[in-house]
Amino acid sequence: MAVTYTNAVKDARLTAVVTAIGGTGVLEIGTTGMASILATISLNATAGTASGGVLTFSGFPKSDTSADNTGTAAAARIRTATAGTDIVTGLTVGTSGSDINLDSTSITAGQTVTINSATITHA
Repeated sequence: MAVTYTNAVKDARLTAVVTAIGGTGVLEIGTTGMASILATISLNATAGTASGGVLTFSGFPKSDTSADNTGTAAAARIRTATAGTDIVTGLTVGTSGSDINLDSTSITAGQTVTINSATITHA
């Protein structure tokens, strides 16, 4: 039998994610398995808010004005910038309908990468 949470519990868990990210979180976009980091975006000091079981990240769209590497964006993670600790891994990346929605998943080193939206939906 599947586990089911109320929206209040989902929101509390997602708010705990925001707390764990802290004031210096970053969103990293990478190739499959995060083998290569393509772009890094600093998150807002309060990364986002939870409502209805969805964590919506604040301040998007955001851009990395100079992509680090060339490749196809296929994964994302959120980490603390200061300690480099992974907070959330396994985020989906695409141009719509994903956790992280970009203007394009084809990235070339040096180009501007725009992330249009970022959300995490609690299962």
